[in-house]
Amino acid sequence: MTPHRDLIVNALLTPEIVRELSAQKWDLLIRQGRRTNLLARLANVLTQQGLLENVPIATRHHLTSAVLVAERQSIALRWEVECIRRALAYAGIKPILLKGAAYVMAGLEAARGRTFSDVDIIVPKKLLGETESALMIHGWQGSHHDKYDQRYYRRWMHEIPPMRHVKRGTTIDVHHTILPETARLTVNPAALLAAIVPVKDFADLYVLQPTDMLLHSATHLFHEGDFESSLRDLFDLDCLFRQFSALPDFSETLALRAATLGLSRPLYYAVRYTTLILDTPVPEVVRSEASLGKPSALISWVMDICYLNALRPVHSSTNSFSAWLARFALYIRSHWIRMPFPLLAYHLGRKAFIRPKSYDIEKSVADADLKA
Repeated sequence: MTPHRDLIVNALLTPEIVRELSAQKWDLLIRQGRRTNLLARLANVLTQQGLLENVPIATRHHLTSAVLVAERQSIALRWEVECIRRALAYAGIKPILLKGAAYVMAGLEAARGRTFSDVDIIVPKKLLGETESALMIHGWQGSHHDKYDQRYYRRWMHEIPPMRHVKRGTTIDVHHTILPETARLTVNPAALLAAIVPVKDFADLYVLQPTDMLLHSATHLFHEGDFESSLRDLFDLDCLFRQFSALPDFSETLALRAATLGLSRPLYYAVRYTTLILDTPVPEVVRSEASLGKPSALISWVMDICYLNALRPVHSSTNSFSAWLARFALYIRSHWIRMPFPLLAYHLGRKAFIRPKSYDIEKSVADADLKA
């Protein structure tokens, strides 16, 4: 099955095409790049290829502005990570960074031109209470104060409710594993946390080891029902494959590690769609061994139809009934694989028909923001 390759993907994979773009195509490229959070990445690619100076000046302003925003966010994220590290150090807790924060602090290629909406960390489940308390002492406030939402997160999910800093307005997601405890895939969090590696120049800050970092990125993308940043996340996987494949033993151990963690299926999807959509040079040994996670022929066919339509820019130029239907089907799937049907039916029914209560604590936080 051959995927449709949109303009933003073409420009990132074969940047030479920008030499021939009309003003109308440049307008479309900028809009697709901004919508997919890939505009700064495109600017970096064009700079590396010596093509940025050939871009029309008005268009170039959009690209350079996107780079400045990404660089500013990277600086702000580093400061936020330092604030989190200091807050948890008082409690003797050493956080493990996930996703974008991990890419930045580990100095990975995937961090170049990337933007961020929050910081994700993971800690052992037994330390959740201490972690939450330490963050609250240092200015982070919990959310989702409705009793049902609290139970939903704390009993069934892989994280506590997001926490927001009352002064900076930044958000942190605190995980204790990488999939909900009710999910159909059973992850081995003990094995995941037993193989963390320290961030350079920090004794109390960690990231997942390379195999696990890629597997977590794949798991996040292929269990999500929100596709606003899915193409950006697919390019993250492309970067991780390209950079990590050069490491000793990475390719030979990736599939085995996926099996150990219970993540063979997400690895298969990561290999399948990065190679199919982005021509990612995944080593042959990884391609071969990842096929152990392949679903049945019928499911594979359905997933190809869905993901080849869904992993496109969520933009007016690519909107179609097939793309909408694919994303809707994958949204339903994301809930289906997140929890067993009786619990899912109860959860969706409650969300549909019962309005959550507002709590005074939310008002007090808002008031505090206004007074600060």
